[in-house]
Amino acid sequence: MYKVFFKDRIVFLTEDIERDLSPDFDAIFKYSNHKELLDFILNFERKQEIKKAYIYHHDINELMELFSACFKNINAAGGVVFNDHKEILFIHRLGVWDLPKGKAEKGETMEETALREVEEECAINPLKITRPLSPTYHTYTLKGRLILKKTYWYEMKYKGNASPTPQLEEDITKAQWIRANDIEEVTQNTYPSILEVLDEL
Repeated sequence: MYKVFFKDRIVFLTEDIERDLSPDFDAIFKYSNHKELLDFILNFERKQEIKKAYIYHHDINELMELFSACFKNINAAGGVVFNDHKEILFIHRLGVWDLPKGKAEKGETMEETALREVEEECAINPLKITRPLSPTYHTYTLKGRLILKKTYWYEMKYKGNASPTPQLEEDITKAQWIRANDIEEVTQNTYPSILEVLDEL
């Protein structure tokens, strides 16, 4: 099953609707053709009262391809960085706690993107990737066009002692180490997709 976030609302993609359907869903669609799928997505995007929707098809990978074809696709990558004190590196951007991440540049691997973005947004290095985490998917509208962003996540280790410095030109006002046991402040003011990443730790 895939989860795609429309801000704080979710579309679930599944190949087994009987297994995955929760009782509090607001809309459901069985894939039939591209036009009807796009109409369903546009309707969901427009109607804010629809909080949770399901789309199903017998082949989950094919369904994700069909769903992605309704959007302009962008890849990004970011990191969940731990230091030697088992603190996690968070950024504060536009009034919301977040993890350092950004769009991939041409020719980069996702690992290279993740490392570069953390270094640029928080001014710390060297960093070492310790394991990949599950990607997240979220959507937004840019110049009237629907965008689907897939963000690849990596757990990282920072061995240095430098204090992180926020990249102000990217609207980041804080880059801060927070103890893993003390992240309630973060979880109460962050994006649903970031909660998905933190839940995997």
